[in-house]
Amino acid sequence: MKIHPECRGAGRTAFQMLCACLVAMLPATALAQWPGWGGPDRNFTSSAKGLSSTWPKDGPKQIWKRDLGEGYSSIAADDGRLYTMYRKDGNEVVVALDAKTGDTLWEHMYPAKMIESISTKFGEGPQSTPLVEGGRVYTLGKTGRLDCVNAKTGKPIWSHDLVEEYGVKPPEFGFASSPVAYKNSLITVGGGKGYGMLAFDLETGSLLWHKNDFENTYSSPIIINVDGQDQAVVLVDREVVGVSAATGELQWRHPHENQWKTNIGTPHYGSDGLLYVKSGGEAGSRALRLTRKGEKTEVEEIWADKKLGSGQGNVVRVGDHYYGSFGENKAPFMAAINAKTGETVWKERGHVKATMILADGKLIMLDEKGTLSLAKVGPKGIEIMSKVDKLLEEKAWTVPTLVGKTLYLRDSKSILALDLG
Repeated sequence: MKIHPECRGAGRTAFQMLCACLVAMLPATALAQWPGWGGPDRNFTSSAKGLSSTWPKDGPKQIWKRDLGEGYSSIAADDGRLYTMYRKDGNEVVVALDAKTGDTLWEHMYPAKMIESISTKFGEGPQSTPLVEGGRVYTLGKTGRLDCVNAKTGKPIWSHDLVEEYGVKPPEFGFASSPVAYKNSLITVGGGKGYGMLAFDLETGSLLWHKNDFENTYSSPIIINVDGQDQAVVLVDREVVGVSAATGELQWRHPHENQWKTNIGTPHYGSDGLLYVKSGGEAGSRALRLTRKGEKTEVEEIWADKKLGSGQGNVVRVGDHYYGSFGENKAPFMAAINAKTGETVWKERGHVKATMILADGKLIMLDEKGTLSLAKVGPKGIEIMSKVDKLLEEKAWTVPTLVGKTLYLRDSKSILALDLG
């Protein structure tokens, strides 16, 4: 079979290459899916085309807006439906909405009494993003409840309480990691002795494996391929780790620690084999190169910069540069980083704790104050083409979702759809 150009890339399994190739040959409408955290490839990049280069003064055309509830869970999208989570009257709610109208199609609700050890400083709402896979929706609640429901009906299929059943230790601010699918399994970060990571059968919910003693923070795992071996890579409390995606056996670990023992960001793996991670505080940013020799994975640190830290927000990669929001509340800035050297090639003040997605050669950014921006970025700088202030209420920490030309946003009170065409 001839491999489509968009299907190639280091770090992809043969199965992933085949799926990518088949998807690349489908009509453009079939590409417009956002199955979970970070989008189709978990790297906050969309294949959408034909987006407008400017917006009206008051922002993109609003298609619909409706009330929702408390939570930072971002929005998964598939087959004309949106999936997210919120908290209401002591319950956690998994909700499916009509993507065209915002109307509720179904809700799956369950009691979620807050665990005493979990801080509610930033609210009690769920923080993890649903995953749509094989006609099912998988969710992880703030208190460690893992659910699988039917994507069409919301009917429960299976569930587990990670804390009650397995003694998993909750992070300080509750569970926030978004699970990832690998073949027939659902992999999630746990926490505590022997339960650092867990894998469950996608269909039945049976526990397939649990391994490692590291503590959970808030990072979501990605699946990468290192010289023929599939690995689940994630930031835990003091380090970035890679385990066998098939068995959970630890393959490597590398220090990445800040003063709070808190890592939030999602690792980014490039087609050139560079693994990038960032965190707030003194951990900053670093890039690693992974190689396999025999049965051992070797880790080489390519560069590290403690000044490039950020607790919230993600990065996207274009060519040889990472683009992201850095700095804490007092001195935030947007920057471009050379992926191979770590050099900051430019930075611009502002864009506090911004999340972003890349689509159609444009960067769509949402900062925590609720300001939405459309920009072009490159090694020479950033050009803000359009901006609308305070479109959402602070703190707008939920990363946007793009399906075709429709952008979906939420804060802790409402959810809305915007036309970017």
